[in-house]
Amino acid sequence: GPVDQRPVRIDLAWGAKENNRVGTDEFLGYCKRLNIEPYICVNMGLGTPDEARNWVEYCNIEKGTYYSDLRRKNGTEHPYRVRYWGLGNEIDGPWQMGHKNAEDYGKLALEAAKLMKWIDPEIKLIASGSSNYGGDWVGWNRTVLNYLKEYADYISLHLYVGNRNDDYYRFMASTLDLERNLDIVENQIREVMMQTRPEKPIYIAFDEYNVWYRKFTEEGLEEIYNLEDALVVAQFLNSFVRNAHIVKMANMAQLVNVIAPMMIKNDTLYYQSIFYPLQLFATNCYGQSLDVWVDSDHFSAGNYKMVPYLDVSAAYMASTGNLVINVVNRHKDNAISTDIVSQFNKFSGPARFYTVNGKDIKDFNSTTEQKVRTVNSEIKVSGTQFTYNFPAHSYTMIIVKVD
Repeated sequence: GPVDQRPVRIDLAWGAKENNRVGTDEFLGYCKRLNIEPYICVNMGLGTPDEARNWVEYCNIEKGTYYSDLRRKNGTEHPYRVRYWGLGNEIDGPWQMGHKNAEDYGKLALEAAKLMKWIDPEIKLIASGSSNYGGDWVGWNRTVLNYLKEYADYISLHLYVGNRNDDYYRFMASTLDLERNLDIVENQIREVMMQTRPEKPIYIAFDEYNVWYRKFTEEGLEEIYNLEDALVVAQFLNSFVRNAHIVKMANMAQLVNVIAPMMIKNDTLYYQSIFYPLQLFATNCYGQSLDVWVDSDHFSAGNYKMVPYLDVSAAYMASTGNLVINVVNRHKDNAISTDIVSQFNKFSGPARFYTVNGKDIKDFNSTTEQKVRTVNSEIKVSGTQFTYNFPAHSYTMIIVKVD
């Protein structure tokens, strides 16, 4: 309803006051203006299934019911048709309001899912999966999947990593935890899908990820990212591409100021280091995920053993003939000369190279200087093989056509 009539509430999660200037209509109007897909998360902590289904009715039903007519009264005649709905957020985390054990969450979310899909059978539902890796996260996912296997279209996973010990190589290897988590949950999904007839596909929505370890208060979530953070974000993105058969959604949950790729200081917007790999992947990495075989030297750091210096993903877009190769050189000091071999078609140059790098792994950006940024280059290639020298501590995207 009218902004000036909305209640001001205490935001218990971040210790602030929420004036609710941005409500459902403002948020969805914003999404429409930007032509982006909204994703609404209902309250499965302190909320109710009835509240959840009323929200779907408000957003997605044409007219003639209480909440659809309320939306029309509030100024939006046509339904928003919100497709993606989260069944709570991080409910496995004791830091959440309304934290529950897996059984209690499963029972509540199941009732909400039933009501929401009865209102609109076309919506997609995302179950609240792992975020608390200090607890029994494997058991949590198994229980949740068993409760929601007939209704959930995705299960969400979250992961934030950091470099609290200032150990570069352990930080570079931290995304191996992501790969392990994906593998475990994929197999849990396979197990539960065998219990549904016909088999109902469930995918992974990795709807929160980033580097985050410096700032933890509502007033101080403005994480300043450096080059090594950007390399880790590129590795997150490589993992999502490699696992595209099961990861069908991946969201960097914050975009401006709050642990974000973009920052505004004194009314000036600038790009943080992590903006550049995200921008390159989001703009160019489409089509089919390819199976890439990688042979490179290795390193070990802490519990991480035999970690290859090169982290690689690739995608092929048949409609354009573009092959996209993403390479992170984790080596702190050395460039790595690499043979790139195609086993299915010939390269047809030129090959374009987009390299995110800086002079030092601790370099960061500001309103006055972009120490970490993308540098472009191009070379002619032909045949089934070419060689490229990947700079130390860099992320490189190669775009080349194949015949």
